[in-house]
Formats: sequence, C-alpha cells, structure tokens
Amino acid sequence: MATSFIQMAYNLIDLAWVGRLGSESVAAVGAMGMLIWMVHSFALFSKISAEVSIGQSIGIKRFDIASIYASHTTTISIILGVIFFVVFLTMPFLFIDFFKLSPSISVEAADYLSVISFSIPMVFMILNFSGIYVGSGRSDIPFYYNATGLILNIVIDPILIFGYGPIPALGSTGAAYATTFSQLIVLSLFIWHLKKRNGVFGDFPFLIKLKSSYTKKIFKLGLPVAAMNVFFSLINMNLVRIASIHGGHLGVTSQTTGGQIEGLTWNTTEGFATALVSFVAQNYSANRMDRAKRAYTFTLKLLLSLGVILSAAFICFGSDIFSIFVPEREAYMAGGDYLFILGISQVFMMLELTTQGMFNGIGRTSPPAIISITLNAIRIPLAMLLAQQMGVNGVWWAISITTIFKGTTLTMWYYLVQRKIMNKQY
Repeated sequence: MATSFIQMAYNLIDLAWVGRLGSESVAAVGAMGMLIWMVHSFALFSKISAEVSIGQSIGIKRFDIASIYASHTTTISIILGVIFFVVFLTMPFLFIDFFKLSPSISVEAADYLSVISFSIPMVFMILNFSGIYVGSGRSDIPFYYNATGLILNIVIDPILIFGYGPIPALGSTGAAYATTFSQLIVLSLFIWHLKKRNGVFGDFPFLIKLKSSYTKKIFKLGLPVAAMNVFFSLINMNLVRIASIHGGHLGVTSQTTGGQIEGLTWNTTEGFATALVSFVAQNYSANRMDRAKRAYTFTLKLLLSLGVILSAAFICFGSDIFSIFVPEREAYMAGGDYLFILGISQVFMMLELTTQGMFNGIGRTSPPAIISITLNAIRIPLAMLLAQQMGVNGVWWAISITTIFKGTTLTMWYYLVQRKIMNKQY
C-alpha cells in the first residue's frame, strides 16, 4: 500500500508545484499524465504476470521455475519499454493533438513529454521488478527504493521548476526532469540489489531468449489485466478530451488533478489488492482457499471502512482539498465539483479493486477484465449524453455511475466463483 502511495505521490507532487505556475500548466502536465497512465497500464502486463507466476511457483516450492519466470517478465518489460520510448519521443503531437488543447498548452505539453519519455523504459522495469519482489513476498524492497526516489523528487522538483542559484527555472519541464532522474535512481537500486549474491532467485538474467511455454502463461496471466487497464486509460483519455471540449482547460485540470487526488482511495485499495494477489496465489496453489477467503473478507472490511471516511472528505471538503494543489479559485471550485461527484462512488471502487485482486490471485484474470472493459466503454457515450445536458459535470457523473455498477457486478460474480471453488476443494 505504501509503495502504491509513493507512485501516486510522484504525480501529486509534480502537480502541486506546477499548480503554482497556473492552471494551464496543470492542464498540460495533467494531459501528459494520462499518457503516462496508459504506459503504466501496459507495464502491468509484466508486473501482474510476475506477481502471480512467481507467487504460485513459490507456493509449490519451485524456486527454479520462479527464476525463469522472472527472466521472462523482465525481458518482456525491457522490450515494451523501449518501444513506447521511441514512439513517444518521435511522435509527440500524434498524442497531444488528441486532447484538443489550446496551442500554447499543446507546446508546453510537448516539451514535458519530450523529457518524461526517457523515464518510460525505467517505469516498465521498475514495475516488473516490484512484481517480482511482491510475488516472492518481499514487498518491503519496492517500498524502500520507491520511497528513496520520492524523497529525491520532492527535493529537486521545486529547484528545477522555479530555479535556484545558477540553476535556471525550467517550468513544467523541470518536473519531468526531476521525475526522470528520480526513476533512474530507483531503477539503479533495484538492479544493484538483484545482482547481489544474496539477491532474489540468485542473480537471474535480465535478457533471455523467450521460451514459448513460459511466455504463453505470462500472456495468459498478464494480458487480461493489462488489456483492462489499458482500455481503462484510453477511456479516461477520451473523457479528458470530452472534458476539454465542454470545460476548456479547467475541465482538463479538474479531471487530471482530481484523478490524482482520488488516487488516495485508488492507491490505498490497489496496494492492499496487490498484497492480496500474492497471498491468495500462494495459498490457492497450496490448496488453502479457506485462508485466501478470510484474507479477502478482512481486506474488504478494512477498505470499505476507510472508503467511507475518504468519501465524506471528498463530498464535504472537495474544493478545499483541490485548492492545496491548484490555488486558482476557478480551478479549485471546478475541481471541488469533480471530487464531490466522484466521492459518491469511492466505496464501490474499493469493492471492485479488492475483488479484482482476489480474482487475479486465483489465476482468473478474465472476469475483472470483462466487467471493467464493458462498463468503462459505456462511459464515453454516457459522458457525451450527460455533458450535453449538464456541461462538464455530466462527465463526472458518467464516471461515478459506472463505478457503482462495476463494483457491485464484479463482487456478485466473485461469490458465484468462490462457491464453485470451495465445493471443489471440499
């Protein structure tokens, strides 16, 4: 959970400092943040595959197989990271023009993207290595290393954005430099630890010739989750576009910054869900579904209690919370509307993500993907319809309504699957 908070904090810190430059700069960085979110979604392919395949291999005490899976997911992450780096670096306006930003904001977004692109291969490898450690039950290592990167980012962000002494002010591009350098340090720490003599799985190779049997299982485990999250990010990119059309740069600022603030809920749940994947994978493969079931129930009770508190905060103090990151009155009032509407569905989002973790842990990654892809696809026509009637707030209602349906539908599906598994084991 703490590691997930750290990943969220990178973007929040960038937006908090960039917010002092103005809402237009926030819109530029926020729109590019949606692209980086898409990259993270693709990177989940190797991360989830590593968590599940390594966790299940350890569950049956086959550490040799776990090492082979680690090499395969690392190789795949490197290949994907390089591909995305080249595409974003060479064709930035292919993506920027999609958001319908004003010319000045588009130029600022292009400058930011040209720098942050260098961090993309690092993101793929960091998430993959995090998956390897989590799958092997060592979630402390990703936390320590990502925390180091976050602290470094906190220190150098304002220096590069606003300048200090001989260092010139780089504006929003400075935030991209700070993030890229911090990610480089995190990646270096991972590589250093993995190459130690007592590193996990005994110094497995990072680049290998992929074998079809292992690659097929990796695709089977990781593809549904990656497809679900990639599709989700593409849907949100379209929603940002609709928000830009109906709300201008304030609409973009509301969704991108509000989405990062909402990450307080999302990342809390995602952190527990990641731990649940590893725990359930090991116990399920060891034929201890009873323990996996108790872990799911405990996690769900804990998160739903927290969800009520966060929902109340968003509903009652949305504008005040938003003003911490973007102090312009027009921006934080618009952002307050976003947090109010999304606050209504936070509990259901926690329900969905926790249940998704349970499905992933037992190796059934398709049901969450089916539910997520189907209902997220409905968001675009629903947002267009409601925006015609309610303005940009209609986009936020489309998100909140579909979130409620996702949480309830996936949970009902899980209880049907759980009943079949328990009957089979006993």
